[in-house]
Order: sequence, then structure tokens, then C-alpha cells
Amino acid sequence: MIPWVIAKDPTDFSQMVDSLHEQARGENLPDGWVPDSTYWLVDKRKKVIGVANIRHALTEKLLYEGGHIGYGIRPSERRKGFAVKLLALSLEKAKELGIDRALVVCDDTNVGSKKTILRNGGIRDDDHIEEDGNVVNRFWIDLI
Repeated sequence: MIPWVIAKDPTDFSQMVDSLHEQARGENLPDGWVPDSTYWLVDKRKKVIGVANIRHALTEKLLYEGGHIGYGIRPSERRKGFAVKLLALSLEKAKELGIDRALVVCDDTNVGSKKTILRNGGIRDDDHIEEDGNVVNRFWIDLI
């Protein structure tokens, strides 16, 4: 699931939120993880439209397969412009975190995500081919 954070169990909501705050502070991170911040896009009725996860730094793996920002839109809300808005808002947050140049990636088969990244100023870099043959498109977006 993209981003991974939507797989978190919300049964104990306050514990989930505390865990997300810890991750943003870089506390209790799994080995190899970097601090990350999570933001939810909600409508006026507080229905979750989408979610974005911003990694504060890049590891070698994130440089090729994850990037700085992962985002996802609820299937029923796709093709309505929400992804473009969510990524734009995420880029603003990334800049606030001190990221001057954000890497955003998507699978080559994800045409909608490619268009979203390009509409937010993405400049294509070399693709990365994962071990299973999946092609990951990599895009840089200047935030200066």
C-alpha cells in the first residue's frame, strides 16, 4: 500500500498518532529507517481523501525505490485532482523540513502518478529497475 502508513492499525488511534509523532522526531525507528512525517488530506466532512508520507532524508534504497514523498488517494476519489494538490502540499511541507530538492518516484506503469509528478514540476532522472524487473521512474523537484 502506498504510502505504507495506511497499513497502520487505527484501532488505538491515539497510540497510532503518538507513533507517527515519534517517527517524525526520529524516535523508535526500525533499523534502516529515517524520520518521516505523515499528513492526511481530508474533506470538510473529515473523510480521508488521501495521505502523504515525507521522508526527511534519503538512504541508498530510498534514493532508488522510495524517494522523499510517498502519497496515495482513496480509489473512490481518484481522477479528481486530489493527487496533484496532495503532492503540491507535500512539497511545501518538504521545503519546511529543509529539503531543497525532493525525489518523487512511481512505477513506470502508474501513468496517473507520472502525470501528477510532472504537473508538480518533476524532472525525469534515470529509471531504476528492481530485482523483480519492475521499472521505477525517478523525478526530482526543486523546492528553492
